[in-house]
Amino acid sequence: MTATTPRGSASTRRDPLAAGAPSVSEISVVICAYTLDRWDEIRRAVASVEAQTAPVREIILVADHNEALLARAEAAFPAVRVVANAQAQGLSGARNTGVAHATGEIVAFLDDDAAADPDWATWLAAGYADGTVLGVGGLSEADWVEARPSWFPPEFDWVVGCSYLGLPTGLATVRNMIGSNMSLRRAIFDTIGGFDARVGRVGSLPVGCEETELCIRAVARWPGSRIVYQPRARVRHRVPAGRGTWRYYRSRCLAEGRSKARVTRLVGATAGLATERSYVRRTLPAGVLRGVRDAMLGRRTAPVARSSAIVAGFALTALGYAHGMLFDRTDAKPDLGATPIPGEVGPG
Repeated sequence: MTATTPRGSASTRRDPLAAGAPSVSEISVVICAYTLDRWDEIRRAVASVEAQTAPVREIILVADHNEALLARAEAAFPAVRVVANAQAQGLSGARNTGVAHATGEIVAFLDDDAAADPDWATWLAAGYADGTVLGVGGLSEADWVEARPSWFPPEFDWVVGCSYLGLPTGLATVRNMIGSNMSLRRAIFDTIGGFDARVGRVGSLPVGCEETELCIRAVARWPGSRIVYQPRARVRHRVPAGRGTWRYYRSRCLAEGRSKARVTRLVGATAGLATERSYVRRTLPAGVLRGVRDAMLGRRTAPVARSSAIVAGFALTALGYAHGMLFDRTDAKPDLGATPIPGEVGPG
């Protein structure tokens, strides 16, 4: 492949805060996939974007180092731009590849196991009417394949990549978006680069926080800018039975702590832990007390197990964070002006 330099590329950088309010037709939707095991979910994700009430500019499906998936997607989705991950394997590289191919003013990211509501793109675009907004994220509602485990606390739905109890219930400024449902101005990537693979997911490994680091980096680059959460931009994120187990819960909490430690090393503790401090002070104690109250009232919703899971989840995440701070030496600061993502990559 050879790089070209259309509008929005590094050679024609623009201030993202001067870009104005885009329409839905300026949204490029990137869906990253890595395994054929999710083929039905991938088809569901693509179909949900194709069914938007207002058509998006384009759909870009990135196959993460999987030739069989790439070939099958090319044959199945003639109206979708199907490309191979041109960077290192993992979600960060796949997302960066999608951004490099995007031609819209806004790049939206939808997980391959999520389905967007018909007005999803419309609500994302509406958030950019405010010129200070760099990114708009939406609600990622847990769509359990089997019944939700009674012990699984809604305060920890982030474990399964979904919006959790404690997030705002209406339009609000947030530190970062949930990766399964987010969007950013394309011009951002031309200046500060893309997602940092040092904090990104590879395959099914339960690590992440690359979107957290990118959001913090973007707002730091443009003082006065902000990231907003619009819960009316909703997607339904499929949650397989395997993620409703204690084993997955434990591994994901530990991994989240390690990921947060890595983000803290990159951006500092003030920004890296700002949201988590409020979450620990308010959301988690409220959840534990709710479980105690339900137990006292005799409600049959496993309240004691749910409260115990909150305490255990916090302890495991803190343990993962401590481990990461002690043993993870990823402490190089990102260069805010280096390594921009180029414009559209042409075939060749």
